[in-house]
Parts: sequence; structure tokens; C-alpha cells
Amino acid sequence: MQIPALKNNTASNQPTASCHGGPEVDTAGLPLIAIVGNPNVGKSVLFNALTGAYVTVSNYPGTTVEVSRGKGRLGSNEVGVVDTPGMYGLLLITEEERIARRILLKDRPDVVVHVVDAKNLERMLPMTLQLIEAGLSVILNLNLMDEAERMGVQVDAVALERALGVPVVTTALTLGRGIGQLKEHIAAYANGRSADKLSNTSLRTHRYHTVIEEALAEIENTMSGSYQMSRREIALLLLQDDDEIVSLVREQEGRSTNEILCIAESARARFSRPISYIVARKLQEATQYILQPALRLPERRVSGFAEWLSEAMMKPWSGLPILLLSLFLMYEFVGVLGAQTLVDFLEGSVFGEYINPWVNQILSTLIPWLVVRDLFGGQYGIITLGVRYAVAIILPIVGTFFIAFSIIEDSGYLPRLAMLVDRVFKKIGLNGRAVIPMVLGFGCDTMATIVTRTLETRRERLLSTFLLALAIPCSAQLGVMLGLLAGRPDLLGLWIAIVTGVFLLVGFLAAKLMPGEQPSFYMELPPLRIPTFTNVLVKTYTRMEWYFREVFPVFILASVFIWFGQLTGLFDLLVNTLLPIVRWVGLPDETAVAFLFGFFRRDYGAAGLYDLLGVMSGSQLLVATTTLTLFVPCIAQFSVTLKERGWKTALAISVFIFPFAFLVGGLLSRLLVLIGARL
Repeated sequence: MQIPALKNNTASNQPTASCHGGPEVDTAGLPLIAIVGNPNVGKSVLFNALTGAYVTVSNYPGTTVEVSRGKGRLGSNEVGVVDTPGMYGLLLITEEERIARRILLKDRPDVVVHVVDAKNLERMLPMTLQLIEAGLSVILNLNLMDEAERMGVQVDAVALERALGVPVVTTALTLGRGIGQLKEHIAAYANGRSADKLSNTSLRTHRYHTVIEEALAEIENTMSGSYQMSRREIALLLLQDDDEIVSLVREQEGRSTNEILCIAESARARFSRPISYIVARKLQEATQYILQPALRLPERRVSGFAEWLSEAMMKPWSGLPILLLSLFLMYEFVGVLGAQTLVDFLEGSVFGEYINPWVNQILSTLIPWLVVRDLFGGQYGIITLGVRYAVAIILPIVGTFFIAFSIIEDSGYLPRLAMLVDRVFKKIGLNGRAVIPMVLGFGCDTMATIVTRTLETRRERLLSTFLLALAIPCSAQLGVMLGLLAGRPDLLGLWIAIVTGVFLLVGFLAAKLMPGEQPSFYMELPPLRIPTFTNVLVKTYTRMEWYFREVFPVFILASVFIWFGQLTGLFDLLVNTLLPIVRWVGLPDETAVAFLFGFFRRDYGAAGLYDLLGVMSGSQLLVATTTLTLFVPCIAQFSVTLKERGWKTALAISVFIFPFAFLVGGLLSRLLVLIGARL
């Protein structure tokens, strides 16, 4: 699941199967528009405006980084559109940037729309200069103009267009402002009509240090291969010792490669600093020169409630109460409205009083064979169990969670939460950036495991994968737990404290045992925004579509397996195998079935506890929810861990978690008995 888009404007990247886009969109033969830019600048909003519903999100070949592709219509012409992962420049730092640049190198888009935050032009324009220097057909989109104007930032788009020699369009994409004009420019560029318009106002070429310029000229003259970017930009990246560009040059130049690499090495040897630093400084100087007549910043920074709230979210004394308030509101929305009100109505009234009795009656009337009737009805039938769990218990919970999560991620709160927890996360070998996959894990642990690819080191990725599998319940499981404990705030508080304590303790010990250096932390901090209704609606719809396509069939399949297991006696055998463990933990025998369901999906197992509320005491309910929260990862998460980290790591994680979950449950049960707790 992508919990699709962690940020309002980022696209993740993936390999074969689409997470939520249906069949692959084929853009071959169409003019291709690539949308590039930093995270959180509005790329995805523009992508949605250009493509509408004709979209697929799939992994870039050979990676787990998602790339959104779609088709759109500009005037009478159909075009292909690709929303690239966030990038800060053509010199690579992250895996996302590697994929974004690879699209520019391999796909050779007809138009490159560089979306930037109009409030932060000084920081983002150097990448525009790189794209222009690379010989790409660039349109500069100054987005978030509404926020810039509110802060008193003034941009002369005409002066900027004149200085750069490329079209410059101002927009406020979330408000729909400027989209029409931007589409006109894209259509004109795609049809080759804009090149003449600006040909006499080409960019004033910024010249680097003499040594660099001489090396660039030598390398360009030696090159004979074919490249999708200008030879000057390829040579410049080569001077900056970019591994992927070195490989590309080896592939294209053959026997001339050694001569080219010698020129680059000789140039690097003449500087005490890395050439990448010198190039970055020069691009920044060129940016300041270009913006001098085109940008007017307010004499005094305009600050208001949003700025005050942003600061408060990141300070411990105020950030923790805000976090607790956010969790309380999510609990009320997901745990009370979703997991109690809606679940009680659908599970108790709709299925309990109408659908299940009606299905069993129809089956009894039409089908004389008990074994066939049990496949669809009875206690574990496809409709009476699989569909009931998926629609009546899990659906309202994930639906309300997806709405809440879309609001949180569109508001800009997640990066601030990352800043808040950075110090704590460093104690467990991670940094604030890891809060992103952790929070995503509360939506879907499977996709969150993929998102760990964004973390810098192998150690961080391994620790995050392990902690996701151990102590982060997915949205459905979390919602069911909230529903089970909703009437008992004392049990809910204890459950949160125990799971959080396990997360921190195991993370701390794992970080001590696993060698590696302390992670560094940097993160783009977007402004706080009021989420737009349509954006939240579209994201929720997309994620619900994913649920029905990816998760719903698993519930049906699990019911079939259970039916087959009952038919062959395997089901009873597995339940009987679990009985001694369940009894050791101090739980009723009936909970063995819920744990068996948990092998298919942890949320399936959690839903199974709903049927046992009447047979468990408060202490047993706390033990059951804690144990099942720490239970083995679902099949989908295990398969992704297998693919991401290898079979040894995936197997080791599962082999550790299974006994550990029951160990914690058993110790908790005995502790409650020892202290005489009556819950």
C-alpha cells in the first residue's frame, strides 16, 4: 500500500506490481512530461491535475521506489506524465534522487516541469540552473504563490523568465490557480512552439573556476557517445565523481573512458575542497545574481499563528501535549467512531441480524451438502467470516484511519513530529527521519517496510524493518485494538505503555548489538497547511481502493484455507498445537483460533478477538491484545521483508518475534497475577 503518499507531494517508487493504480499505464509513443522538484512543493497536485484518473503507481524497474505514471490530454493531444520522486539536484544523495535522475537520463522527457516553492527560490533555483545546463526543455513552476504572498514575498516572473530563458509560470495548485496557464505552456513546449519564443533570451552561462572550465572543455571534446543530457552536464557530474555517471561514461565511451577519467582526476587533484562544493557555491552565486532584480523579500518576517504552532510542535514542552492531543483526536475518530459506532452497526446489526442469517438460510435451502455450505456460511465461511471481518470490522476502521492519516500528512505535521522524536530515536540507532516509515506503519507495515529504503544506512534500514515487524500495528490491527479496549481507558493506557516500552527497549538493545555509526538527520520542513477536502477525499479513496484490491482478497482466501483445514483436520491440528502456548500465556482456549488467524494477517487475528470479548477478563484482554500486537508479521509484510532484506534477515526476524510475543504475554500475565491486579 502506498500509504499512498506520505507527503502531499511526494511520489514513492516501485517495481512490477502496482500498489494502487490498477493496470500499468503505457505512455510509450506519447510526448512525455516529467514533473521534478523537492518534496512538498506540489508535484503530486500538478500530476493529478494533468492526469485525472488515468494513473498507475508502480516500482521503478529493479527498485522499490514508486513512480507515478499517467496519461492526460492537453488540448487535442494525449500526453504521458511521470511524477518523479523528490530530488534536490542532479548530484545524487538519496535513492529517490537516483531514480528521478534516471528518468531524465533514460526517458528523455519532452518537457520537464520544475515545481518549486515560491517562498524558497534561493534554495531551489540552483536545481533549475542544473536542469537548463543539462539541455532539458524546462518550465519553471513557481508554486505556493498564495503562501508566498501571505508572507510578503514578491516574485517578478517576467524578469525571472527573461534571466533564465525558460517559461516561468506562477501557481497556487491546491487552489486551482494558474493551472490553465501552466497547461498552455506545457502544451506549447510539448509541441515545440516555445523554443523560438525565448531563444533570444537564453541563460547567461555561469562559468566555473578556470580549472573546471578547462577540464569540461577537454572532456566534452573527447566524448563521442550519445547522452540524453548535454555533454557539459555529464562532464560536470563526472568531475564531481558521480558513480552512476562514471558507469554511463564507461558504457558510452569505451576505450576513451580512461583518458576522460584521467582528466577528471587531474582536475580534482588541483582543489583542496571537493568539486561538488565549488560547483554548489557557484550555482548559489548565480542564483543570487538572477534573483536580485526578480525577488523581493519582506523587510520583516511575517509570523502568525501557523509559525507559532510550527515551533511549538517541535519543542518537547509543547510538542508532547500536541502529540497527545493528536492521538486523542485520532482515538476518538478511529477508535470510537470507526471501531465502535460503525463496527457495532455493521457487525451487529447489518451482518448479525440480516446478512449472516439470510446467507445461512439460503444455503440451507439451496445446497444439501454440508461441506459446501460451510465454505460460504457457518462459523468460518467466506461470507459469514471472511466478508464479515473485512467489511464489518476492518473496513470502517481503516476507512476512518485513512481519513485521519490523510489530514495529518497534508497538514505538514509529520516532519515536525520527526523533529520532535529525533532525540529519542537516536537512542535506538535511528533518527527523526525514521518516524516517517514508523508512522506509515500504522497505516500499512508492508508499505512502511518499503519506505525504509529512504533511510541513509543499512543499519537504520535493518533496525526500522525489525521494529516495524515487532511493535507497530497496522491501521486495521490498531483500529481493532482501539475498539477492543475503547470501553476500558485503563487497559488502553497500559497497552500503549507496554507496547511503547517494548519498542524502545528492544530498539535500544538492538542498536547496541548492531555495529554502525550514529545517523545524521536532515529533513525538509514544509509549512503547516489546512488540508483541502478534495485532496483528503482523493487520498482516502485511493487507499480504500487499495484495501479492496489487496487486502479484501486475503480475507476471502484465509476463509478458504480455514475451510480446507477443517475439511482435512489440519485446522484442528494447528489449533491444538497452539493450545499449550495460549494456556501458558493465561488465555482462554478460544484465543488459539485468533492467533491462528493472525498468521494470515495480524488484523485478521485482531478481528478474531471481537468474537471473544464475552469470555475474557480485563487482564486476559490486555494480555491478548499485547501478545497479538507483538505477533509475527503478516504474510505480505514477511514477503516484502524477504525481498528487501534477504531470506536470512526475514527468517531471523520472524523466528525472534514469535516466541518473544508469547514470552512478553506470559510474563505480563504472571505479573498481573503476582500483584493481584483486578482489571
